[in-house]
Amino acid sequence: MTLIPFDDRDGFIWQDGKMLPWRDAKVHVLTHGLHYGSCVFEGVRAYNGKIFKLREHTERLRHSAELLGFKIPYSVEELEKVQYEVLEKQGIKNGYLRPVAWRGSEMMAISAQKTTIHVAVAAWEWPSYFSKEAKERGLKLQLSKWARPGPNMAPTASKAAGLYMICTLSKHAAEQEGFDDALMLDYRGYIAEATGANMFFVFGGELHTPTPDCFLDGITRRTVMQLARNKGIKVIERHIKPEELSNVQEVFLVGTAAEVTPIGRIGEQLFDVGPVTKTLMQAYTDLVSKA
Repeated sequence: MTLIPFDDRDGFIWQDGKMLPWRDAKVHVLTHGLHYGSCVFEGVRAYNGKIFKLREHTERLRHSAELLGFKIPYSVEELEKVQYEVLEKQGIKNGYLRPVAWRGSEMMAISAQKTTIHVAVAAWEWPSYFSKEAKERGLKLQLSKWARPGPNMAPTASKAAGLYMICTLSKHAAEQEGFDDALMLDYRGYIAEATGANMFFVFGGELHTPTPDCFLDGITRRTVMQLARNKGIKVIERHIKPEELSNVQEVFLVGTAAEVTPIGRIGEQLFDVGPVTKTLMQAYTDLVSKA
């Protein structure tokens, strides 16, 4: 498969108040966000020309920035308007949007309180995060050696770029071993999430999900929990130990990119793509198609 670099594409990207030709949307190599991780972002999907959960994503972007100690110089309403403008300019009905905000290049040191805050929004066609084949058979996950940090170790409630470094390392290691993704534990040894999606487990027909006290309480996660309750499925948030996997009937991932994706294997433990997973996959598909 030939990769098309993201810096060399046709189209437009909104950056700092202007709609720029795609290839002209650039930052300097001495940008604080690159060197020190002072950058936050969102992953947003559009279905049939409408951006799903736009308000929740946009509010989270601004909150993520505040947790990193900076303020995005645009209101929620302005950022929402921009995202629709980018979608229209790109001619996209079904795709992915990436709003991002970062500290600029005025100061190149740990302290960067006088840096300019930059904001950009890009959008592109992106039908599915995982292949159709992988979703049909269920993903294969490997246990990561990296753990999600505690809330006293990092701003874990922020969708901050730096927090994804260990996710990239975990996913690369899993792919090199023939897996699709990795299961990450938290700093205490409880099950946390995959590298870019929240997780759900079916125990005896009930839906269990890890308590998000050191990782993102995902927007899709909350959406799927409500869909499950609407279907009469009991939902339980709690700390889940890895050794409990032997009692699990079904497992699936949820996220803006992942949507609802079944898991068929974690390490050597196998799981069925069962009725609860199928029900919620269909319910989520129905919901976003009507959005």
